[in-house]
Amino acid sequence: MDLHSILAFTLVAAIAIASPGPATLMAINNSLSYGPRYALWSSLGNACGLFCLSAAAMLGLGALLASSEWMFNAVKIMGAGYLFYLGARQLLKKSPMLAEDVRADRKESRPSRLKLYKSAFLTATTNPKATMFFTALFPQFIDQSAALLPQFLLLTSIFMALSLVSLSLYAALASRAKGMFTRPEYSRWISRLVGSTFIFFGAAILTMRRQVA
Repeated sequence: MDLHSILAFTLVAAIAIASPGPATLMAINNSLSYGPRYALWSSLGNACGLFCLSAAAMLGLGALLASSEWMFNAVKIMGAGYLFYLGARQLLKKSPMLAEDVRADRKESRPSRLKLYKSAFLTATTNPKATMFFTALFPQFIDQSAALLPQFLLLTSIFMALSLVSLSLYAALASRAKGMFTRPEYSRWISRLVGSTFIFFGAAILTMRRQVA
């Protein structure tokens, strides 16, 4: 794999990653609710989920999803269902996200780092769009005459690093702006917006159609 291919892959991956999605929303939500350090754990969970999707794509899962209607729909429904769950949990939350009377005991209400990690990991791995993206993207930059494993590790590492940087930037920006949302009325609207957006992403996944060659 030459330098030109690596740079081209990095550019395409950066554009794809910069586009807001469920992982971005999760990083912003966790940063606003618990702080940017906690958002880092969900970002790591997303990066590890991307690694698993990348490996699955290289092993042929993407092609299997493209050829199997029921498997594609099963993964799609699982991913959408989990996003619906996250959205409903935000919409039904009784306490404001950053209300003054809640922030005092935020330590007690913070989820564990493992829970944040697992939630982001599950969100990433149940997104069929990401698997199909890896399946379509990787062959364009893989040198078929060279060893596959080093190329896979390089491209996947670049993608994971870009994802971590992007989500960390979103989380940092959200943390800087959270002073605007400490009022209970603003906080409730943010919770509703976050919940509605999760549900929107879930609905968008349900509208996906399997690409038939």
